[in-house]
Amino acid sequence: MDGVAICVENYARWMQEKVGGVCVVTPRNPGADYSDKKYEVLDYLSVKVPFRAPYVTGISEMDPVFLRKILRRRFRIVHAHSPFMAGMTAARIARNQKIPLVATFHSKYRDDFSRVIPGTVLVDTIISEIVRFYEQADEVWVPQESVKDVLYSYGYKGNIEVMMNGCDLVGDYPETFFTEARKEFGIAPEEFSLLFVGQHIWEKNVRLTIETLARIKDLPFRMFFIGTGYAEKEMKALVSELGLDGKVTFVGRLTDREKLTRHYAAADLFLFPSLYDTDGLVVREAAALHTPSIMLRDASASGMLRDGETGFLIENTAEDFEAALRSLYADRERIARVGEAASHRIVRSWEDIAGEAIDRYNAIIARRTQIRKIG
Repeated sequence: MDGVAICVENYARWMQEKVGGVCVVTPRNPGADYSDKKYEVLDYLSVKVPFRAPYVTGISEMDPVFLRKILRRRFRIVHAHSPFMAGMTAARIARNQKIPLVATFHSKYRDDFSRVIPGTVLVDTIISEIVRFYEQADEVWVPQESVKDVLYSYGYKGNIEVMMNGCDLVGDYPETFFTEARKEFGIAPEEFSLLFVGQHIWEKNVRLTIETLARIKDLPFRMFFIGTGYAEKEMKALVSELGLDGKVTFVGRLTDREKLTRHYAAADLFLFPSLYDTDGLVVREAAALHTPSIMLRDASASGMLRDGETGFLIENTAEDFEAALRSLYADRERIARVGEAASHRIVRSWEDIAGEAIDRYNAIIARRTQIRKIG
């Protein structure tokens, strides 16, 4: 359910269908089964990421089986979606095989490290190494224009290209799909259905969401939190402390995409006041099911929305959040109108995105190596 993993999965799926020869290199995820994939997956030795279950990171150079396999492969281009071990492996392949490297900047890494590392000296050193990684790439991509400022704030000075994320939930859904979804999750017609999907971590600003919900307890609403993370236990305790147990449901980790789609369909609003995210793939997924989002006005991820047209932007306060929810509860037609617009204006299929990425790869290959086009 991780946004970067979904991005990689869909790049691989559609590129394999369009041109073939796709290989995904990733840390080994215990219990993962790739037998249904039409593309190749090469995984390497992994360890758990401290304080960030269920994430793993890898040690590719200590995995002799992986090294034997990767050394036999010849690539035309490599695309890194992480600046850590997977990205370093991609950079080594690019250097050794003299091929182009594309790197996508997905996350606010400084926020991640600042939470677990005291002081700024070590964090600054790590960020410098991350910048050095992106400086090796032939092209650096970000999911939307506003994210450029994040990478530039880290000290990166090179060119950055925008490459929008896609969505695998694009489709024509009959009206009965939405009404049946609400029935499935026990949401009454008059109830205001609210949703969050993502890591249960404080960086996602979930405390603001919970505290705001406590301010609208007089309204008939249901709130669903989908995901897991280090803050989940504390979030549940806060919900109980504020007397919200009867209105808030913690669904847990959900990898069934069909069931997740029904959750999006059942929601009136998607609540995503995160300052941490660079894009928020889940916002586009919600929009595909005509569910508009509430986001923070100054957040990097909210650059995809136009206030009142494709979503709703608020200040980072419980007072403003509450006012928005009360106003929208009283105007369901406005929600429906904005949700419809969002489904057309901020959502593109991953098939479309993969086709554009292949065109960009070809341009990079031609510019760098003058090799014939792929596909």
